[in-house]
Amino acid sequence: MNKIEVLKRSDLFRELDDEHLALVAEIGTHQVFDAGTIVCKQGAPGERIHVIEEGLVGIVLEVGPMAQRQVQAAAHFDSFGWSAMIPPYACSATVKALEKTKVITFDGRELFDFCTTHPKAGFKIMQAVARVISERLRQAYIQLLGVTDED
Repeated sequence: MNKIEVLKRSDLFRELDDEHLALVAEIGTHQVFDAGTIVCKQGAPGERIHVIEEGLVGIVLEVGPMAQRQVQAAAHFDSFGWSAMIPPYACSATVKALEKTKVITFDGRELFDFCTTHPKAGFKIMQAVARVISERLRQAYIQLLGVTDED
């Protein structure tokens, strides 16, 4: 599948027209993470945002020095790494490849610059980022409520 086809199906870019999809595709690059790779670590600088073409990652909250809780998984056409576009640009969770995962990756600042120079498309992208954040927060609440109910 080519980049534009993946982006058309992604949670971040599916609302864009063909012209803007082509421009976004130009700034994205392919990357592959082997199973077990930590893609970003909670609290570390968030520099890249990713759209999954193939594979699976786990989104893990580190809730204490020795306690981790996978709150969500992301797979085909899902994105992760939104913190690369939102100050303070720090990873809000740890993301680990659960299997070999092929992504289209974007420098967060470069994508943010695209949003400011193409405001109509940028507004749609930032709305999508907000939807992703909202969904991840909702999933984290559900998972954490499950932890306290079992305790």
